[in-house]
Amino acid sequence: MVELWLPYGRTEVAVRVPVENFLGVVDFEETEAASDPYAEVSRALENPIGDSRLENLVEAGKKVAIVVEDETMSIQNKVMLTSLLKELNSLGVNDRDITIIVGCSLDEPASPEKFGLLFGEDIVNRIRIINHDRGVRNLSYVGKTTSKTDVYVNKVFAETDLRILTGRMRFHSYAGYSGGRMGVLPAISGKPTIQHNSAFLIDPRAAVGNISGNPVHADMMEAAHLADVHFILNVVTNTEGNIIRAFAGDPNRAFLEGVRFMDSIYKVLVEKAADIAIVSPGGYLKDVNLYEACEAVDNILGIVREGGIVVLVAECPEGYGNRVFYDWMKTFQSVKEVEREIKKNFVLGGEGAYHLMKALGKVKIIIVSVMPEYYVRDVFRLRTAKNVNVALDSAFKTIGKKSRVLVVPRGSVTLPILQA
Repeated sequence: MVELWLPYGRTEVAVRVPVENFLGVVDFEETEAASDPYAEVSRALENPIGDSRLENLVEAGKKVAIVVEDETMSIQNKVMLTSLLKELNSLGVNDRDITIIVGCSLDEPASPEKFGLLFGEDIVNRIRIINHDRGVRNLSYVGKTTSKTDVYVNKVFAETDLRILTGRMRFHSYAGYSGGRMGVLPAISGKPTIQHNSAFLIDPRAAVGNISGNPVHADMMEAAHLADVHFILNVVTNTEGNIIRAFAGDPNRAFLEGVRFMDSIYKVLVEKAADIAIVSPGGYLKDVNLYEACEAVDNILGIVREGGIVVLVAECPEGYGNRVFYDWMKTFQSVKEVEREIKKNFVLGGEGAYHLMKALGKVKIIIVSVMPEYYVRDVFRLRTAKNVNVALDSAFKTIGKKSRVLVVPRGSVTLPILQA
């Protein structure tokens, strides 16, 4: 037997796989974080990628808008903003001429009371900080993309002299990657803009870790161009959320450099497809609820054969996690129904139902979690098992004792790629 330990909430669980069935572990080598994250961000700002240099873009008296993609990355926000503000100040920009805009896409905006926790009291006391407001009066129309998306963006951002995006780069289920252009769409866009763009997520090229021919990505890039973004600052982090490397400069080139760097770490080549894949999202917070945990399933589907089984090892102490995800799984019975709803009225969380239904069209999923069996089975259409070894035994009984098994211990941040 091969015994392996998988992250499960704040602890670990052991799985035992017969040697004759074991294909291997799909994982990446952890990259050491920058010893001084502030110095790393400053390095990127002082050595930008492409022709966009802050020293050529700013001057005293110019108004500056800095977009923070969302409120979920407080540590990285503090580092990026502290270094960025220091650089802008050194170039003659006064604090009173800077506005930080907190993006919220289709989520609820951050409460102003949270700003101190998100950015640090020093920044809150110095700089004007506002939430993006999707109200029509607070938006400016900047044009239409070739995909016929009418692009409405935050009015403060549109009317500012220098427009900067910040963000953390991660794999994204249908945009390919977060970061870069997502600081405009969806972060500071109007609801019609977001909904029209999100309708493209049903295209098979709108996939995790892919931007080639991806219509969601292409539309986002055009929106950022129409919004006339001058400069971006993105960071790539390790599994602990610590900054490994920063990328700054030209909105297109800096983003693509970040993509290449991410791929070099988190994309892992796999020689053979598995009959059974045992995947953990990576423990807390990645398996705090089913909505989050299902990202790991989406990431590893490409290395499981049609008709195979995925064993999802995810504690999910907060249950399903997203009400729209729950409602759509309960309401809609097929992928086609979900596709129609996405085109008509996309709501954040609906993409979770879409991807889970698509996954269930390819594989069976057995989940090991603390969620009540009745709604895991009846609403989310998953099988359950009391522990991972019981789940593996059930999988062998279902599709055969000679089934080949791959184990993915950090599925939410690993993107396995099956070799052609």
